[in-house]
Amino acid sequence: MSDSSRDTAEGAGWGTAERGEYQRLMPSRVEKISWLNPKTLWAARNGVLASWFGDPTGRTRSRWVAQRAAAGAPADKVVRRDDPDEFSFMVIGDTGEGDDPQYAVVPGFLKTGQDTRFAVIASDVIYPVGSADDYGTKFFRPYQDYPAPIYAIPGNHDWYEDLGAFMRVFCDDAPPLAPEPAPRPLTRAWLRSLLWHRPRPHDGGRLDQERELRGSPAQRAVQPGPYWAVDAGPVRIIGIDTGLLGTLDAEQGAWLREVSQGPRPKVLITGSPLYVDGEHHPCPIEGGGTVDDIVRDPDHHYVAAIGGDIHNYQRYPVRVGDRTLQYVVSGGGGAFMHATHTIPRVSVGGVTEKDFRCYPLRGDSLAFYSRLYGRRLRLRRFFTLTEAEATAVIAERLGISPTRAPGGATKVTARTRLVAALLGAGGRPDRTSRFRLPVRKIYTQLFSPSSATYSPPFFKCFLRLDVTPEAIRLRCHAATGNRAQEIEPPVEDEVTIPLV
Repeated sequence: MSDSSRDTAEGAGWGTAERGEYQRLMPSRVEKISWLNPKTLWAARNGVLASWFGDPTGRTRSRWVAQRAAAGAPADKVVRRDDPDEFSFMVIGDTGEGDDPQYAVVPGFLKTGQDTRFAVIASDVIYPVGSADDYGTKFFRPYQDYPAPIYAIPGNHDWYEDLGAFMRVFCDDAPPLAPEPAPRPLTRAWLRSLLWHRPRPHDGGRLDQERELRGSPAQRAVQPGPYWAVDAGPVRIIGIDTGLLGTLDAEQGAWLREVSQGPRPKVLITGSPLYVDGEHHPCPIEGGGTVDDIVRDPDHHYVAAIGGDIHNYQRYPVRVGDRTLQYVVSGGGGAFMHATHTIPRVSVGGVTEKDFRCYPLRGDSLAFYSRLYGRRLRLRRFFTLTEAEATAVIAERLGISPTRAPGGATKVTARTRLVAALLGAGGRPDRTSRFRLPVRKIYTQLFSPSSATYSPPFFKCFLRLDVTPEAIRLRCHAATGNRAQEIEPPVEDEVTIPLV
């Protein structure tokens, strides 16, 4: 087994490593998304509009579900497969930026997933706004050689064009929804409709041609809607659609309560993680209750909840009664990297720093960002931290031992402390100050989304889950863009989840 980032700096992808061969898979022209580009931000405005003028996704989702039911989709929205009691499947989240980081994941994903029965994309299939025209280079092309079906749940970016392209690709080429009646003038809904982003005319004109890249019957997966359940072997996998604002409408909430009944072990896939960045986000349901209430109910027999949306890997083993639920963030499948060095020392839901796992390691995340902003600001000598310096200053700020032992003694200087503070590095809860909290918030919300980079290491990841009647073995594999990790994708985290 190859070294992981927990073993060596080379295992993390640092050093003069040979770049992988993923670029051979890429199109000759690659769109490079910048989340600081006003044009991109304007196209992706619907999330802001929904928060200001009311969120219409619940009503739109209900219309999509009704249309699929009228077309013959099962009323309970359950896909019943014929998988054996022992099988494997893949989970990969937040994939579709269509650039180097997405394609760098593909060789390892194909190698690790070659004998798996299916895959699930956990949120944000396509960036920036889920357009049908983007599916060729951001879905069909990268995964053309994955031989099994791919199911998906939409993320907020897939909703920026009212989910039309997602429904066409994953839900049996669902036709467009009929237009709704125009809202009354001068209402919030009227203002929202004036500014709402909609698909371009003739969007998806090449979609039929692009489907041929994954045209084998064995690759075809037809979903009953944007949320669904899959009965596979001894487990039920439930995918929920958290829309633009990370919530569930009442209709979907009632369905989730219904399909969660029974003794069959269950895994939740969600676009909004329930535990993330050292915080608990239980995901409210319209009309009352939360998704996490349903997950924690012992009568529902959930064993794990896996969420996308945040572009890294995190795991929180939360003790609930006499069992442990694994809450996982898995959004490192291709989009820009959300920092982990901004995560404070973990103490949430009974989970401490000792139990918490993340990828990239916080020190690697800080070193990555220091190089990125040193280059962009033309202040390399000041900003750039070595991975050893970054690891040491993170250990000091959080009051923990370094996750990966440095090669030698590394002195933490005033400069490294200042750079760590400027880049929003987390700290101990008992040392939070009025200064540090705003810096971290500003950094994670403004600067982190501009982290696109086109040279390794990328610190991407995906999951493989091996299921037996007794347990699920969950492994997080890394993809750095370097040849060593491409040939043998290292395991960054592994946990066995009992089912009985």
